[in-house]
Amino acid sequence: MGVMFGTDGVRGVANRELTPDLALKLGRAGACVLSRGLSGSRLVIGRDTRISGDMLEAALVAGICSAGVDVLKVGVMPTPAIAYLTRALGASGGVVISASHNPVADNGIKFFGPSGYKLSDEVEEEIEQLVTCPGGIPAPVGGGVGRCYEISDAAGRYTGFLKEAAPGGLDGLKIVVDCANGAASRIAPRLLAELGAEVVPIFSLPDGVNINASCGSTKPAALQAAVVEHGAHLGLAHDGDADRVLAVDEAGNLVDGDQIMMICARDLKSKGRLAKNTVVVTVMSNLGLHLALQENGINVVQTKVGDRYVLEELLRTGATFGGEQSGHILFLDYNTTGDGLLTGLKLLSVVRESGVSLGELAAGMERLPQLLENVPVADKEKVIHHPELSAAVREREECLDGYGRILVRPSGTEPLVRVMAEGRDMDQLRTIVGELVDLIGKLT
Repeated sequence: MGVMFGTDGVRGVANRELTPDLALKLGRAGACVLSRGLSGSRLVIGRDTRISGDMLEAALVAGICSAGVDVLKVGVMPTPAIAYLTRALGASGGVVISASHNPVADNGIKFFGPSGYKLSDEVEEEIEQLVTCPGGIPAPVGGGVGRCYEISDAAGRYTGFLKEAAPGGLDGLKIVVDCANGAASRIAPRLLAELGAEVVPIFSLPDGVNINASCGSTKPAALQAAVVEHGAHLGLAHDGDADRVLAVDEAGNLVDGDQIMMICARDLKSKGRLAKNTVVVTVMSNLGLHLALQENGINVVQTKVGDRYVLEELLRTGATFGGEQSGHILFLDYNTTGDGLLTGLKLLSVVRESGVSLGELAAGMERLPQLLENVPVADKEKVIHHPELSAAVREREECLDGYGRILVRPSGTEPLVRVMAEGRDMDQLRTIVGELVDLIGKLT
């Protein structure tokens, strides 16, 4: 992986690290690499609701058109919608302007290939090389310059796809949906209502700066309270670009991505639709998920943290279902990336068809206590590879006596080191995590 691209595109504070100049260069380079010089090439471009999205979109469009490639603008749209629309519109690739669950000051640019999959490391490095050495990028004039087209029916195309992927009505269900003031704000409430649900939307009025602000899948407390207050059957929490979802049961309890995967995997297996009888998860998934799936005769394959690694393993093994505890879940039979709206519909279908409450379904997995702390650092790699930290982790893993684990890893999108401990005793986990966090502070 190159210097510019992280685990999920190019990220940074908008107008500081991620400048319009860089966006223009990424647009030119990405257009050149994805079009491969073919005439009539087009790139789909969409964004979330961040105030910086307009600025970066204008720069990207200019860069793409300057390379002789047309732009299909779909406006504010979930990231998975761009993946779907790239395929549906026969484009050479797609571009998303979003920093997902990050604060409003951040933004990001990520690309999809013509098949709707995120780009490989090799293709990202090819784009990065052209950003730094742009001599090979064409600069057409006259009629060779790219054009920009507005796709007015993009939202309808995407919701139509979702309804086909998860058919069946939601009559009789009352659902609170937290849209994180992000890309799902218009689409998610309307979709659920069109399927017959009684919908209570919250955090669905984006103003450019309130995306992910004390709401969404990373901060579900308001949703938990709203589900109880409104007497809803359940709640769904999206993040800023709607590629992930978490749920809340009828009692206001959080149902995380591990529990959602357990519920959906059991349903898929019962219908004979769980390819390879396998679920692909990351090292962050709770041990309780492994146990629940094994009890149901389902194989579990584990990868590094990051949906790109889940995707790689799914493609390698021929499995089609997997994801992350964060709620980034892939149904490869339907879409090529994590899709929060699709996952939410799949979960709702299980609740509706089974006649069992979400709380009862989630009880099929016992979660082992797990504690996670994020530590801001200046140099992630220096900290992660420090021998003193490695020795401290080994020492504390021995204290867990085989009934837990410790995971210390760098964030792929933020200047953070994440410290996670899992075991049977929460007090012991607090001590372990606290000691490791203090050590990391001394090493920075």
